[in-house]
Amino acid sequence: MPELPETETIARDLDGALRGAVVRSVAVERADVLRGDSAGVRTLAGARVLGVHRRAKSVVLDLGPAGRLVVTPRFTGALLVDGAPDEAYTCLRLALDDGRTVRYHDVRRLGTVALLDATAFAAWDAALGPEPLDPGLTAERFSGLIRGSSRAVKSILMDQKRLAGVGNIYANEALWRAGLRPTRRGRSVRLAEGARLLAALRGVLEESIALRGTTFRDYRDAYGGRGGFAARLQCYGRAGAPCMRCRRTLVGTHRLEGRQTVWCPGCQR
Repeated sequence: MPELPETETIARDLDGALRGAVVRSVAVERADVLRGDSAGVRTLAGARVLGVHRRAKSVVLDLGPAGRLVVTPRFTGALLVDGAPDEAYTCLRLALDDGRTVRYHDVRRLGTVALLDATAFAAWDAALGPEPLDPGLTAERFSGLIRGSSRAVKSILMDQKRLAGVGNIYANEALWRAGLRPTRRGRSVRLAEGARLLAALRGVLEESIALRGTTFRDYRDAYGGRGGFAARLQCYGRAGAPCMRCRRTLVGTHRLEGRQTVWCPGCQR
């Protein structure tokens, strides 16, 4: 599932490619991916793309007075500029005035597309937690978010209402880098440990963005390219392999909220 680095990569690609472009026409091929004012999506002809950015795990196209198109790719969704995707999986097509086409392509159709006006967008944005790469998120504030819950620290990291954009891959990696066990209760994390975890989280996110995200199978950037960070993973997906830090065997489980959790019993406390 695309997480912060993957959606950030897509948003940056689209911002560079689409800023200033005008939507000439809209074709909805699979209406079940639409949320909210689906009729509004069909009437976007003439809207200009003022910019594209990421919020949490979503890509936001700012269409000015027409609203903001919020695309959440989830497992198999992709926003593609031109190229030749399989038309059987194209859900939404935006034809631009310069002859290019932007497609929302989703094999399993678990992703969503929503057109939000200013009020709806503000409410959606306000329901999300702070961004981990925001310089305004201090170590003290971050530690407070972690210590304010008795849930497992990995679950807290992935709670979008507490912290936006972090998913399973990068939660596992950040906790390994910080030397914290995923099942630690948030209330038990000391300020210094919280600061270490924030630094580790930012480091892994920034490194993945530099390599255009992590592709195992489905994720593609806006031009159909694969992310290169999978080769750098030190914890996620490596259960049964030796820890790269202490050489103990990494342990894996799905007992924590049904997601793959991997940690080292030797050096994660």
